[in-house]
Amino acid sequence: MKGNRILALCLGLAMLTACTPKPTPTPEATPTPAPTAEATATPSLAEDEKVRVAMLKGPTGLGAAKYMDDHSGSATMEFTICAEPTEAVALLTGGNADIAALPTNLASSLYHKTDGDIQLLALNTLGVLYILENGNTVNSLADLAGKKLLATGQGANPEFVLNYLLEENGLTPGEDVEVEWLSSDEVTARMASGEADLCMLPVPAATSVLMQNGDVRAAVDLNDAWAEAGAQGIFTMGCVVVRTGFARNNPEAVEQFLEEYGASIAYMKDAANLDSAAALAEKYGIVPKAAVAKKALPDANLCFITGEDMMDGIQGYYQVLAAADPASIGGSIPDGAFYYDYNK
Repeated sequence: MKGNRILALCLGLAMLTACTPKPTPTPEATPTPAPTAEATATPSLAEDEKVRVAMLKGPTGLGAAKYMDDHSGSATMEFTICAEPTEAVALLTGGNADIAALPTNLASSLYHKTDGDIQLLALNTLGVLYILENGNTVNSLADLAGKKLLATGQGANPEFVLNYLLEENGLTPGEDVEVEWLSSDEVTARMASGEADLCMLPVPAATSVLMQNGDVRAAVDLNDAWAEAGAQGIFTMGCVVVRTGFARNNPEAVEQFLEEYGASIAYMKDAANLDSAAALAEKYGIVPKAAVAKKALPDANLCFITGEDMMDGIQGYYQVLAAADPASIGGSIPDGAFYYDYNK
């Protein structure tokens, strides 16, 4: 999303595409079929068991809204919407969730920390980070020299990607660029009110700022900065993981989840379903307002990448993070056992 394009979206367009960024909605598109509530029986579970799924607010959880709606009231499904990734991690490690959405770097860290008790099921979110400016002085990351930047996502993908890209542009974080790490709500509030001049936010928080303050523009798309830096792999911020023991004991349930979750992502990113998808995002608390979700969905870079494509794409991304800071992915690039084998 270029600055003028996002601003145009926020002013007049009605956190991902078929895994290519910046979809262009077309009125002629036909809705994508999605699983229906009638097909909610989950195989290979004991009669009193449930598939417990933890999803995140924001772009990483957007693709699940249709899936959650199709299983509303199901006796075999249980959903939790988490405000922070740490909540999803606590559910997984405590045995209170079987499948969860996580930032991709955190998935790797958790794999190492649990000695392989987590497997990567699918990538669900490409890059959704943008530098926003209340002004017109920044058109590249190099232009951040000597400036202060508010940002969210410390200790996760946003921090590691920002640091890597700043260094690729000849800048040292903390020296050439002052970065103040805050919650997404704090950054949003200060930018929307005009109190701050520069920030880094993901969609849909970035979308919310642009809707609230017409003087703010999208200055840099970090997807573009990633490509311009010649970085390896797919810039992938979000994924879904499964507890290894659950996957081993309930393979049919995991396969069914992936089939229906993939269909849900396809529904949520289809331009023909924009109004209903936005309503579902609000209904399940993934985005506070449907109006924000409606403007954010075309730029949320939803994707569904599994199997060998998932491994090939994320390995290159992990190599970049490992070179920048091995601790960002738990110390090392995960081995092959980290990747769930699903090729449909």
